Amino acid sequence: MPPVVTVLRRLGSTAQNALEVARFGGLDTDEDASPYAVAAEQRVYRLRHYFPDDPDDRPAMLLVPPLMITAEVYDISSRVSAVGVLRDLGVDPWVVDFGAPEREPGGLERTITDHVLAVSDAVDRIRAATGRDVHLAGYSQGGMFVYQAAAYRRSEGVASVVTFGSPADTSVGLPFGLPSWVASEGAGRIPDALLRSVAVPGWVTRTGFQLLSPVKSVRSRVEFILQLHDRERLAPRERQRRFLEREGWVSWPGPALAEFVRQFIQHNRMLTGGFVIGDRLVTLADIACPVLTFVGEVDEIAPPPMVRGIRRAASRAEVYEASLRAGHFGLVVGSLAIAQTWPAVAAWARWRDHADANGAEAAGLPEIVRPVGRGEEAAEAPALPGGVAGYGLQLAMGIGSSAVRSAAATAARAVRGTRQLSHEATRNLPRLARLERIHSSTRMSLGLLLDEQAAGSPDGVFFLYQGRAHTHEAAKGRIDAIVRGLVHIGVRQGDAVGVLMGTRPTALALVAALSRLGAVAVLLRPDGDPAREAELGRIARVIADPEHAAVAARLDVPGHVLGGGADRDPGAPLPDMERIDPGEVELPGWYRPNPGRAGDVAFVLFTGDGDRVRAARVTNRRWALSAFGTASSATLSPADTVYSITPIQHPSALLMSLGGAVAGGARLALAGAYDPETFWDEARRYGVTVASYTWTLLRDLVDAPPHPGERHHAVRLFIGSGMPRGLWRRVEERFAPARVLEFYAATEGEAVLVNLTGKKPGSLGRPLPGSTRVRLARYDLERGRLAEGPDGFAVECEPGEIGMLLARLRPAAVASAARPVRGAFAPDDAWTITGDLFRRDADGDFWLVGRETELIRTAEGIVPPGPIRDALGDLPYIDSVAVYGVPAGDGADLAAAAVTLRPGAAGTDGAGVVKPVDLSEALLRVEPELRPAIVRVVDDIPVTAGRRLLTAPLRDEGVPPSEHSRTFYRDRSGAYRPLTEAARKRLRKARPASRAR
Repeated sequence: MPPVVTVLRRLGSTAQNALEVARFGGLDTDEDASPYAVAAEQRVYRLRHYFPDDPDDRPAMLLVPPLMITAEVYDISSRVSAVGVLRDLGVDPWVVDFGAPEREPGGLERTITDHVLAVSDAVDRIRAATGRDVHLAGYSQGGMFVYQAAAYRRSEGVASVVTFGSPADTSVGLPFGLPSWVASEGAGRIPDALLRSVAVPGWVTRTGFQLLSPVKSVRSRVEFILQLHDRERLAPRERQRRFLEREGWVSWPGPALAEFVRQFIQHNRMLTGGFVIGDRLVTLADIACPVLTFVGEVDEIAPPPMVRGIRRAASRAEVYEASLRAGHFGLVVGSLAIAQTWPAVAAWARWRDHADANGAEAAGLPEIVRPVGRGEEAAEAPALPGGVAGYGLQLAMGIGSSAVRSAAATAARAVRGTRQLSHEATRNLPRLARLERIHSSTRMSLGLLLDEQAAGSPDGVFFLYQGRAHTHEAAKGRIDAIVRGLVHIGVRQGDAVGVLMGTRPTALALVAALSRLGAVAVLLRPDGDPAREAELGRIARVIADPEHAAVAARLDVPGHVLGGGADRDPGAPLPDMERIDPGEVELPGWYRPNPGRAGDVAFVLFTGDGDRVRAARVTNRRWALSAFGTASSATLSPADTVYSITPIQHPSALLMSLGGAVAGGARLALAGAYDPETFWDEARRYGVTVASYTWTLLRDLVDAPPHPGERHHAVRLFIGSGMPRGLWRRVEERFAPARVLEFYAATEGEAVLVNLTGKKPGSLGRPLPGSTRVRLARYDLERGRLAEGPDGFAVECEPGEIGMLLARLRPAAVASAARPVRGAFAPDDAWTITGDLFRRDADGDFWLVGRETELIRTAEGIVPPGPIRDALGDLPYIDSVAVYGVPAGDGADLAAAAVTLRPGAAGTDGAGVVKPVDLSEALLRVEPELRPAIVRVVDDIPVTAGRRLLTAPLRDEGVPPSEHSRTFYRDRSGAYRPLTEAARKRLRKARPASRAR
């Protein structure tokens, strides 16, 4: 045939095919889709059952597409049909079809919850139809849905989970090559309302995918044009081309986008846990079935570190991996997927079903699939230097030099660290600046900050309780309803109202409602002496929950019951506030929401037991100081969840956990009660990043056996006060990389110290910026007064010297201070004596020596407990230390220390007895006159509800009998020896030789 004719025919074929492409979007290949039946049609999805006429005795697999891609991704053409390969290899394929949201009724209003619940519903329907558990498989974001649905169901009815290029850790970068800081610094500034109102059209997502590989996209189009004359050559790939370039893309609903950005991009809750499905809290740690994840080695959308995050997130699951030299689409579409991915998936399903049926794993694991060992999880690849863009650069350049890699990683870490510090400073400066602007007349209260949070993020989660999430909007509605109930029963601004409740949402709402009304919440302790506390708090009425209504009814003030619904027995001992209809209560003219000023008393808290019960009146400024101080020191943000494991009546819960969460915009997780056995389950479910503690509360958690939820946990800080130095080290060692953030807050005044760096366990650090100024002054311990210099002013202590901590007073607070001092360091200045003795080291860090009330008056002088506690607590086998005085002759005491031993700790003589030489060496660091006269080993030391050690029972026991082989005394040489009867008699007859002045 003449060349001219050939060219003309080629041109004619090109023109004809081009016209068909222009008119119909592509060439007609006469290919039919795989046959399927619609097994169910719901509001959000349709359930396709492919090859429904095939036998039912096959593993059932449900395939889930991503939001932005149609369900046809699993059946693009007969040449690249995932469902076809699965069917041919003995698997029963089902597919979730979310349709095109832009063409579905209400489709653009769908949320992530809608899609996850749709997948869960599909599992139930397939189980009902087949009688088998279902293998859940998902591509890209569809895999995220699969993870979430399996976790939501806690793996019930799920045989296994299979994902393809599905991110589980977005901290290393974002899709489309964006670095992770864009989420926190960029997306974090976009209002939720705007995100929810913007649907992403399919062409935007398609363009984004194409821009990731512009050269490949252009080359594919050029090749298509050059081959447009050859219909037979184009036909096998035509449906795949049309799918990728036009037909496979749908819109992304705005509400789902907002949830995706907030929960899984900005806050990375796939990894940390605590994401919300409906109102339920879910964590991937609840996945108990096997997980197989396909990793694309050259995937620029979901690179390996993002995908391998499932190893840390699903801490209970057996994780398997198949790593392929493929990009994001290549994992599920194309020749490599047909040759390797889908045959491996089919073999996996058959293998798992056979293993389950035989009660153990049988031979037959697909060749490209390997189990991920525990060691590999611990040695997980670090974050990508420079994010996904840096990863792509490494792929392109083929970096081989370790020196270059090291330099690049170091530079990237420096850039990330600088950006993080800058971001934290940007977030904290407004908090500190606001704290500086708070004066006595400034409006400030818990109710005011909650209203600000509700206005800025009404759909944001305020608190979590018993596996449920409560939004700011819902909480505000409940609080406002309680305010109307309080007005109805006669509560006015400034009234002191007793709150006698356990930790529950109603208690939190009542405290907030009293703040919004401007009343004073007097937090009575259910495990304390409510009658005594009601008297000290000078309450006008009491409100209790149903469990404590009977106790409240016995108090000599009017009482009401609140909480538990409105269907209680009408014969209850107190009137029920739940029966008040808020809509029928007209607010009086005097009511203004959140009228509280910084100088007003907002709360009354109680410390101590028995005759030593003390009432601490907390002003709004004092509460705000703790709230903003905690938020700043712990760098709290909406990405954090603060876990409060102490009762709401405890200062740490009200001032630090609740206050810090509200001031920092973080979520608050409330524990009904602290239980070390369920701590990690709750921490995973809530997505806890910051957990509170008091005193020795974490001891049981440190001593507990390893827990599956503990592996790769998301807790970054334990915050609280009073943790012994030895326990501090053990907490940081076991729960690394989490660290301890220790606070000190004076009972009287506004002094707040914080150990920000954590480099000195046991130190209380330095004054918190924004808190009042503090100074350490010499103190006459015998007379209980400040020591004065020649000029009559107080003398500031030198480094290492024990002194009394003084806190500067504002003029308006002098009259209400418990122990004010005027003219301490300059004429007309005002300070308050905190009652706490400290040392300050050469670096300026403060170390607590003991409270003035804890001082032991011995024959040799006055002994503070702190140095003894620290010295003995540093012994590796010592668990806890209590220091106290034992009565001796003529009113003097003996300084005594009781210690408990760590279970199974090495270092004793083999019979659970401490070596005397260890005691002698440990106490060499304590000045001779401050060392204890006796040291005894006890089985247990009693504690308060807040886990503070109680010394009164030990003091009452006196000096133990000499036959007690676990008691030691200090001899005349200063060494410690087992107690003898002669030594015991000598100690009991001790006489004061001299008194230190």
